[in-house]
Amino acid sequence: MIKKEQFILSGAGDKMIAGDVTYDENHTNQPSIIFVHGFKGFKDWGTHNLVAESFAKEGYRYVKFNLSHSGVTLESPNDVTDLDAFAANTTSMELQDLDTAINYVAHTYPLEPIYLIGHSKGGGLVILKGAADERIKKIITWSSIADFSSLWKKEQEEEWLKTGRIYVENARTKEKMPLNSTLLQDFNAHKDEFDILQAASFIKIPWLILHGDDDINVPFSVAQQLAQVQVKAKLQKIQGANHVYGASHPYTAAELPQHLQEVFDKTLAFVREE
Repeated sequence: MIKKEQFILSGAGDKMIAGDVTYDENHTNQPSIIFVHGFKGFKDWGTHNLVAESFAKEGYRYVKFNLSHSGVTLESPNDVTDLDAFAANTTSMELQDLDTAINYVAHTYPLEPIYLIGHSKGGGLVILKGAADERIKKIITWSSIADFSSLWKKEQEEEWLKTGRIYVENARTKEKMPLNSTLLQDFNAHKDEFDILQAASFIKIPWLILHGDDDINVPFSVAQQLAQVQVKAKLQKIQGANHVYGASHPYTAAELPQHLQEVFDKTLAFVREE
């Protein structure tokens, strides 16, 4: 029987990390998969719960969580509503949150291996962790970025530092979402530490790169860049797939979209490899 358990952890700043663990109580020795959502994403977006159940049915403990400054609250788990928290987010905070989640899983299930899946910006975080944290045994990136500064336009930076804030549009809701200049300042202060391509070149564990060739948010060429700096990584193209592999929010169908099912199948095969 598939079960889901909730957890709350202390996140960066004064915010909390809300997460859940989906598993099949009939399976023993379940490796843990920790999923890291992307920019403007959250743990209950679209198909994420369906993906969690799919992995649980195959004998994996699937852990997903909201980064503390995702802007998603316990009261409104299906949308970004805390725009002050969203605006104050930084990459340092996200890495701290991911470390907190890994610590929680490693402490709660100490005998089982830990794998990371990261989507989009979450892929960048997973690459940094995969290069530096020996507790991680495999990583899988879905539509990953290769540069955190690709999330904004270079020509915005001067004005951003002057005014202290820029706005990005939520493609689904058309809402203008604020970003404080602390995000840029944090990136500038840690450019070497946050260099995704450099971290990619240091990865020694198995790594699967999945990316759609119809991704207009993060082009397929970015996946090729990552694979070029880490030749041991396995790059697989998802033919005709967009950035979210056909998913949407909300998502009400009982089955995964075709492209996301392909992503799931390839990911499952990869984590099963000895």
